[in-house]
Amino acid sequence: MHKVDLHTHSIASHDGGISAINYKRCLELGKLNTIAVTDHNKIDFALELRAELGNKIIVGEEIMTTKGEIIGLYLEKLVPPGLSPQETIACIKDQGGLVYIPHPFETVRKGLHPAILDNIVKDIDIVEVCNGRAFLQNFGGQAIVWSRLNQVLQAASSDAHGYYALGRTYTSLAEEPTKESLCRLLLTCTRHTRPANARILLYPKMHTLRKRLWKK
Repeated sequence: MHKVDLHTHSIASHDGGISAINYKRCLELGKLNTIAVTDHNKIDFALELRAELGNKIIVGEEIMTTKGEIIGLYLEKLVPPGLSPQETIACIKDQGGLVYIPHPFETVRKGLHPAILDNIVKDIDIVEVCNGRAFLQNFGGQAIVWSRLNQVLQAASSDAHGYYALGRTYTSLAEEPTKESLCRLLLTCTRHTRPANARILLYPKMHTLRKRLWKK
């Protein structure tokens, strides 16, 4: 089986801490086989890592829209933040990317409201039904029901902001995915997850604070 994580944050994210060396080590050890780097409103790091590691890296971006966050996968160009969900999706689709919805229904982590999801459902390729950092607001069950009712593909991803979160929550596919095959492979996928510990939950706050202190 091919282990894929479609939602991670590198050191390029304001709250991320996964370095290029960390990604390489994760792949070399077989903790994961394909990793999407989905930094907040940035793709430079992901593009550089893909240039070095090839198809083992999916270039993604977690984009802040006017109504919450949407991830674009298999991107070549930056999608600007601050657009409406519909405009954001158009930018993703215009470059042949896939639309992935992270942590839906959550309010603390800027997930999309059910009413917004219903408005854009025809353009959603994948919904995250298992998020490795879900704790106080864990709407995985609701996400599964929504995705089944609306016939949207499901995935489990870590939302890792630090190295030790990689390989704990992921999706197993029958083979290495491409932009053209990922959705087909998700039809028969298996989702894996382990509960987040305190270290994993605190990664974003720790990295944000550390980077703020470094700037002083």
